[in-house]
Amino acid sequence: MNILSAKNIVKSYASHTALVDISLEIPRQSIFGLLGPNGAGKTTLIRIINQITRPDNGDLYFDGEKLSPKHIHQIGYLPEERGLYKKMEVGEQAIYLAQLKGMSKNDAKIKLKYWFEKFEIDAWWNKKVEELSKGMQQKIQFVVTVIHEPKLLILDEPFSGFDPINANLIKNEILQLKKQGATILFSTHNMGSVEELCDNIALINKSKKILDGSVANIRKQFKSNIFEIEFSGNMMGFTNSLWTYGKLVDHTIDGELFKAQVQLSAGTKSNQLLEAVLPVVEIHSFKEMVPSMNDIFITKVNEVSNNK
Repeated sequence: MNILSAKNIVKSYASHTALVDISLEIPRQSIFGLLGPNGAGKTTLIRIINQITRPDNGDLYFDGEKLSPKHIHQIGYLPEERGLYKKMEVGEQAIYLAQLKGMSKNDAKIKLKYWFEKFEIDAWWNKKVEELSKGMQQKIQFVVTVIHEPKLLILDEPFSGFDPINANLIKNEILQLKKQGATILFSTHNMGSVEELCDNIALINKSKKILDGSVANIRKQFKSNIFEIEFSGNMMGFTNSLWTYGKLVDHTIDGELFKAQVQLSAGTKSNQLLEAVLPVVEIHSFKEMVPSMNDIFITKVNEVSNNK
């Protein structure tokens, strides 16, 4: 069963249509990437899921039930715009925010002690938020987002402002939370994080969903049947050996090493290409050029823009 289903969601404002007939299925215990350029409608959809605003049309279902206020405590939300009370002490504020999620003060203290020790931030408990760096404040916000162990975590640009060490710390925690049963809805512009973390994605552009599916299947869908071959030997002999197996798309030279990109002809197997070039050159590496999510993102967004 899906943890969240959005059915034909429509949302308009006075002079702007934010979402047009958006449908999504977010599988339980998965990491789902919600992608799109600025202004695409991602934040509007997140606000609707969090019941901050209502759709004009369409329905949302949470864990098999129609989304309602009773589900608020089963959702954790880390917004891109961080918002802690700067004059409050860290510990006092963390307890307050945990209580807003339905936790008792005692349970909140126990869970916060665990997380503060895990993140090695015990010394910050009595400090005021304004004394902390942006990265430290974001650690606190991450903790209070997950403290009540929600079924669905909505993370909007969770790595923004983190140095590589702390970004890796948060990444590992996200994977651990998934392993423990949580589902993560992950909104980001960082396509490297999408490839590394996400099981499935949906791409929204200009208020409409233009692509969705598993990351693996989408990358396969956009393959161009191009292979990169690194070799030493004679470039002309290599080119001649291709015959009907493929065409040379591009090549570079680094000393005595050649790096060629070859697009296979229809019906040709990669082994046939190798058999054709092996007698004339020495191959050092051979790999298929599968497009990155960043390449796919740019291609699809430009495609929609050019069709307007």
